[in-house]
Amino acid sequence: MDALKAFLPAPSFPKIKHWINELDVQIKITPPRKTKLGDFKGVKDALYISVNSDLNPYSFLITLTHELAHAFVYVKHKRGVAPHGTQWQDTFKAMMLNFLDPTIFPDEVLKVLSAHLKQPKASTLTDVNLASVLKKYDRVKVITISDIDEESIFSIPNGKIFKKGKQLRKRYRCVECTSNKVYLFHPLAEVIPIQ
Repeated sequence: MDALKAFLPAPSFPKIKHWINELDVQIKITPPRKTKLGDFKGVKDALYISVNSDLNPYSFLITLTHELAHAFVYVKHKRGVAPHGTQWQDTFKAMMLNFLDPTIFPDEVLKVLSAHLKQPKASTLTDVNLASVLKKYDRVKVITISDIDEESIFSIPNGKIFKKGKQLRKRYRCVECTSNKVYLFHPLAEVIPIQ
């Protein structure tokens, strides 16, 4: 349990420790996963949470609290409610209120996080404003499509090469250079700029 201290803002640890003990939940720190930041599983009477090891302390705290909220909802309702429905939203909001404090989060994170909590989403990554602010605190800096100029040429990890177009509502319209197919990119999609 004390190993969690290294992943969290220090003032948040006592509350997190209390919830983990109350739930008797097993916490596992996992290697980075591309598709999720964390997850929760309830198997009979056992509760399991995993959180990616590469998250900055603020993302880690939000993700762990998100998953702990799932655990509390599971204990109360089992599988009788929607995963990110009203019960989870209300629980997550109430839990996060414990951390809306400048000794835990920087002011710029507090501002965006407060707005996020009015209508929390299933993932912090779907809240572009929150994800963008949290990204500033990542240990490993990556370049996203939002960081490069329109008309820039870039590649993605699979090797395909694109030209960045205009931003539509949220996503960027990009054209693959070899096929001229149009793809829509999430604003936080990682890219490799080509000079």
